[in-house]
Amino acid sequence: MLHAREGERSVMTPQQVLQAVESVRRAQTDGRYAPHKPLLLLLALARAQQGESRLMTLGEVEPKLKELLRTFAPSSSVKTRHYPYWHLQSDAGRQLWQVEGPRSLIDRSPGATPNLGELKQPGVQAGFTPEVSRALMDQPGLLREAALRVLDAYFPETLHQDIAAAAGVDLEPPHQVQEPETPYLTQTLRRRKRDPEFRERVLRAYEWRCCVCGFDLRVGHMPAGLEAAHIQWHHMGGPDEEPNGLSLCALHHKLFDLGAFTIEPVSHRIEFSQHAVAGVRGDAGELRHHGRPMLQPQHQDMNPAPIYLEWNRRNVFKAPVRA
Repeated sequence: MLHAREGERSVMTPQQVLQAVESVRRAQTDGRYAPHKPLLLLLALARAQQGESRLMTLGEVEPKLKELLRTFAPSSSVKTRHYPYWHLQSDAGRQLWQVEGPRSLIDRSPGATPNLGELKQPGVQAGFTPEVSRALMDQPGLLREAALRVLDAYFPETLHQDIAAAAGVDLEPPHQVQEPETPYLTQTLRRRKRDPEFRERVLRAYEWRCCVCGFDLRVGHMPAGLEAAHIQWHHMGGPDEEPNGLSLCALHHKLFDLGAFTIEPVSHRIEFSQHAVAGVRGDAGELRHHGRPMLQPQHQDMNPAPIYLEWNRRNVFKAPVRA
């Protein structure tokens, strides 16, 4: 990776920083999508935005990462929460992340993952490289753009604001600051092209109803609060076709993307997670839908495909299923 020079210092350009962020490899744990690295990156970006030190101990970041994984990752992800703290140093040509500590630890091969106790020993710290940290501080708007690209690459849009808020990243520029236009801001973000007719086709397939609760409110001729949800997330290769879509109200779309419920691939019954707790309303609330069949689309060819439902169950749903 080439760097610009500023006096005797090595400086990364904004484009190089964003390229490094976007080149982080998607981890897999037991064949499941593992969002550990992007969540840790968001926590590190929040620290930079708040003016905290570049390097952090695992003890400082672990509780926050653990909570993010509990909320926004498959239920098994919490067990491997220390992995990204070590393995991020191997991504982006070792230009994005560094780990500092005793030679006995640092000289270990990147694939030999230390255990949680080893990474918590005194003197072990990790964080953005000095070049990345300097660019994030010096380039207006770069930090927020990096956060937006992490969110766009790894999570469905329904969860972006929730994840950013939980990680402590402010996605809005300061009102009193007029940031200059830069060529790397989100209007030039390379997104995987989506089919603009996907929403219309999916809502029509389900006759403009939420397939969980039947919500079908219209304002005039316009459906209100209805969304076309990808069963296998679009940014994770899910196609824009009816068998990969569900017509959901805004509430059930967010609950679906959070892994609070899924659809059984054969019977198409709605299955809620044991991690979804309804509070005082109990079975009178959202859990009343548990075990019920979803509302079917107009034609069986539009039914959700088992391959996409299995992906969702494996990568998003927070197992186990309620009794």
